Amino acid sequence: MQITKAGEYGVLGLIALSRRPLGEVVMIDILCEEECVPKSFLGKIFQNLSKSGLVGSARGSGGGFYLTRPASDITVLEILESIEGPIALQRCLEIDVGCEHSSGCALCGLLAEAQERMKEVFAGTSLATLAGRHLPNGLVQQARSVRNPKIFLTASDGAIAPLADGTAVAPSLN
Repeated sequence: MQITKAGEYGVLGLIALSRRPLGEVVMIDILCEEECVPKSFLGKIFQNLSKSGLVGSARGSGGGFYLTRPASDITVLEILESIEGPIALQRCLEIDVGCEHSSGCALCGLLAEAQERMKEVFAGTSLATLAGRHLPNGLVQQARSVRNPKIFLTASDGAIAPLADGTAVAPSLN
């Protein structure tokens, strides 16, 4: 299973929404700018998230989207399944497909176990927890830059900065 761009952008957009007070309406332009995602794409994703009840929408000149529940009550699994549909590591694990081998194959059991563990991680991770791990986009780009590949998270203010000697301390994002 590979999370699609729609899944990725949807999660990023919801992280941006989660930084605001519950119910605060945010224009899609602002969310796109904060997360560097295409406006038309995120708009369509958020329409689907609205249908699933994870976000609400407000029309008009000050319109936009808002979280309908606290970020701590929304799981990553809910988000991904709202965007991607049921999560399956392998086609044979999809409910309506099944294994093409008459007695199932040796791989199905292992894949099913891996899928369950992955779903447990997603179900056990709230949007609020994920947002706490999220690095602002400009800092992610800085971390990915060839000139400055090593970064660390300071304990005092959460800012990202390179170490002067070229080494790095891996951030603890738990």
